[in-house]
Amino acid sequence: MEKAIYNESETQSNIVQGWELKKKYKGFELDIPMLRIPKGFSTALIGENGAGKTTLLNMLAGIRLDYKGKISYFGMEEGINGSIQEKIGYTGPGSYFLPQWTIAQVEEISELLFEHFHKDKFRAICDNLGITQSQVKEVRKLSDGNRMKLMLAAVLARETELLILDEPASPLDPLMRDRLCEQIREYLAQGNGEHSVFFSTHNIADMENVTDYAIILEHGNIVEEGFVEDLKEKYILVKGEADDAEKAGKILFSISKSSYGFEGICLGENLEQLAGMDIVKEIPTLSQISVAVMKVNTRLKC
Repeated sequence: MEKAIYNESETQSNIVQGWELKKKYKGFELDIPMLRIPKGFSTALIGENGAGKTTLLNMLAGIRLDYKGKISYFGMEEGINGSIQEKIGYTGPGSYFLPQWTIAQVEEISELLFEHFHKDKFRAICDNLGITQSQVKEVRKLSDGNRMKLMLAAVLARETELLILDEPASPLDPLMRDRLCEQIREYLAQGNGEHSVFFSTHNIADMENVTDYAIILEHGNIVEEGFVEDLKEKYILVKGEADDAEKAGKILFSISKSSYGFEGICLGENLEQLAGMDIVKEIPTLSQISVAVMKVNTRLKC
C-alpha cells in the first residue's frame, strides 16, 4: 500500500486530515492510510455494525488516544488539546452526561465547561426539539431519544467549527430525524463555509438528504469515499430482464435477481458492456450505492 503523503495545500481544504491511523483489537484492526474530511460540508461515515465507526470518531474527538498515526485539525494544528476541543462539538452513545444531572444542571455545567456556550440558544433548541418541559427530570429518566436531543442541544448551543456525531439519528423518531437534518443544514449555513459536520450511520437512508460527502468503512478500512454527486456518476443503477441476469451479473458491480428480472449497480465505466440488453438506467440513491459497496467488501457470509 502506498504511504500517505502530507500535502499542506490539501490539508487546508480539509477540516480534519489523518495519516496512517491504526488501532488494533483482538480480531479487528482499524487501518486508514489517509483520512480526509472536507471543510464546509456534512460528511457521513457509513458502515455496518462493527466496521470501526465509533472507534474512528472517538479518536477524532480525543476520547481515545491509544492509536497510531497523526491527525491534523482545522488545516494547521496537529493533535487534540483544549483549544481544539473548544472548537469541536461531540455527541455519542452511553453516559455522555452524569445520570443524576437534571437538564437545568446540564445547562449550568456546560456553561462552566465551555467558554462559548449560550444558555438562551440552548433553551431555544431544547424547546424546538420538544424537551423543555423535562427541565426537572434527571438524565437517566429520559428516553434514549430525549437524551440524544439533549446532547444535540448542548453542542449546538456552543460556538464550534466541527460537529462529530456518533449515530445521532438512531434513537430518534422519523420527525426528529428530519428536524436533526434541518439543524445540521442550519449549522452549516451559519458557518459560511467554516462549519463542518462528521456523523456516523449504518442506515444512510435517514440522513441522505443532509450528506454532501460519504466515507464507507468496512472492517476497519475505507473502501469508498467521495462527494455524493460524484459517486452518483461513478455508479449507475441498472434494471433489466430475467433472461439477461446471468450475463449482466458478470459485468455489474453488484446484482440482485428474481424471476421478474434483475437490478444492480454498474460502474459507469462498464456501462457500455451492457449494450444489446434491454435495460433501464437510473441514478442510484446513496443508500443503494452504500449497500452495493458494503456487499462487495463485507466479510459476512451472504
